[in-house]
Amino acid sequence: MIKEDLSSNKNNTKGLLFIIFFRISQFFTKNIILKIIGIPIRILYKIFVEWVLGIEIPDTTSVKGGLRVMHGQGLIVNTNTKIGEYVTLRHNTTIGNSKSGGKSPIIENNVDIGANCVVIGDIIIGENSIIGAGSVVIKDIPPNSIAVGNPARVLKKNNE
Repeated sequence: MIKEDLSSNKNNTKGLLFIIFFRISQFFTKNIILKIIGIPIRILYKIFVEWVLGIEIPDTTSVKGGLRVMHGQGLIVNTNTKIGEYVTLRHNTTIGNSKSGGKSPIIENNVDIGANCVVIGDIIIGENSIIGAGSVVIKDIPPNSIAVGNPARVLKKNNE
C-alpha cells in the first residue's frame, strides 16, 4: 500500500506529505493500545494535515493504496467514506453523508474526482469513472463513466 501511495504522489510534494502523515497516523488507529501510544502522533496529524495543509481526511477513513491528493486545500472526506485503489481527489471537494448519521459514499478503484465537487449520500462511484469539476453527485455513477453537472449526470461511458 505504501509503495502505491508513494508512486502515485512522486511529483506531488503536498500529496506526498499528506499520504505519509496519513499512513503513519492511520497505523495508530488499529487497536486500543496503539491508539493510546499514538495520541501525540494523531494530534500532530490533525494539526499539520487539517490546519496547515487544509485537508480533512480522518485517519480512521478506509483508504486503499495509491490515493493521490492534488492541491488538497479545502478537501473534506467523511470518516465513513470508503476509498478504493488509485483514486485522485482534488481541492475544494466534499465527500460525505447527506444527513447527520447517514451513510457515506463508496468510491471504487481508479476514480478521478475533479475540483469543487460534492459527493454525498449512500452512493457508489463505479471504478474507472471521472467526476467533472464542480459536479454534485447524489446518485450512483456506473463504472467506466464520465459524470458532470449539478446534479451530476452521466455524459458517456469511457469505453464508448
